[in-house]
Amino acid sequence: MEIPVQENKEATPVKVEKIKYCLYSRKSTESEERQVLSIDSQIKEMLQLAEREGLEVVDIKRESHSAKETAQRPVFNELMDDIRVGKYTGVLAWAPDRLSRNAGDLGAVVDLMDQGKLHEIRTYGQVFTNNPNEKFLLMILGSQAKLENDNRGINVKRGLRARCESGYWPTVAPLGYLNQKRTDKKGLLLVDPERGHVVKQIFEKVAYEKWSGRKVYHWLRFELNFHTRGNKPLTLSGIYRLLDNPFYYGVFEYPRDSGNWYQGKHKPLITKEVFDLAQEHLKRDKIVREHKEFAFTKLMLCGKCGSGISAEEKYKKLRDGTTAKYIYYGCGRSRDRHCKNPYLREEDLIKQLIGIIDKVSVSELGIQKKFEDELKRFNKFRRGILHEDESSIKEFDMRTYAKYLLQEGTNDEKRELMNCLKSRLTVKDKKVELIQ
Repeated sequence: MEIPVQENKEATPVKVEKIKYCLYSRKSTESEERQVLSIDSQIKEMLQLAEREGLEVVDIKRESHSAKETAQRPVFNELMDDIRVGKYTGVLAWAPDRLSRNAGDLGAVVDLMDQGKLHEIRTYGQVFTNNPNEKFLLMILGSQAKLENDNRGINVKRGLRARCESGYWPTVAPLGYLNQKRTDKKGLLLVDPERGHVVKQIFEKVAYEKWSGRKVYHWLRFELNFHTRGNKPLTLSGIYRLLDNPFYYGVFEYPRDSGNWYQGKHKPLITKEVFDLAQEHLKRDKIVREHKEFAFTKLMLCGKCGSGISAEEKYKKLRDGTTAKYIYYGCGRSRDRHCKNPYLREEDLIKQLIGIIDKVSVSELGIQKKFEDELKRFNKFRRGILHEDESSIKEFDMRTYAKYLLQEGTNDEKRELMNCLKSRLTVKDKKVELIQ
């Protein structure tokens, strides 16, 4: 039986789609200046490699975010999205760890290769394709980069802990001290010759002279013209943080709120006794400030210097033996310590505010809903408890209700009402004005 011989037909060549590459460059973990150079050098070297091997580079992407955490790099995420929609099918990168140093991003890269959307990854010395062995090697190298990251973090923490246990402050020196520049004494702080003695005086004035934080602020800003190392005035909140820092009598906690305390080798600026006295005074001052609530503070500005208007209580013994309490509003002097704007009694302030209520539009009062609820409650009381006839119940307007709140309302009600005003209030020479 003859077996038919089939004619040999020339095999049709399979058309291979040319890979379109995106060159991805990410900064290293070196110093900032060298990171920029590293990105430029990566791009230069990889473009030369692409030219030698005839690779088509259609885009270049630069990244400046750390690759330690998953999905935290905007440019890398954009690269992944572009590969998913078929904009690129290949990636050029200096090394595998430029693409990923965490398991999540590494998994996303390998997943795209499994789907056939990412055909090739080329680095300076290696090529990774959708091949089991090459993908395995890519995952090993990416995992090695993650291991280096994790170990680096552990080593840094261990080094900081060892430095603290030796009594050395591990970061930027607090105000009043300077970091030692000598490498053999790294971590040993020096007292700042320009600011150290001022920090000491701050503690002493609070501890012995019972100064408030605001008084210290005015003294530093307007008498000493004191500035931090960054050439900025010390803020009020900065003063309180300074006064709350035990570092200045020789001990410190690191990290903050960790409960790990160390005895420092730096020279203390104060004694623990001074620190405790300052803390005791600050606690009393805080209690007083927390329990003093005034109706119209933080709602008005000084018409002379632009500072906020603050308030204080004054007591006066009367002839009959009783004591009268008066509340005065005046300039807080945060912008001009020597502002001469006189104080205004709360009774006089309320009278002027009532006059202002007559001038503003009803819509600006912003209390319509509250007024309507109060009116319903009041009329229900008159009908249900007092048994008044409907015809005897008079209508009240919101302006009248606003005046009532200013005279008889609680501090919160008064503040809520005045906060509804769209215009700003100023106080100048005992006169309250509405600034449109």
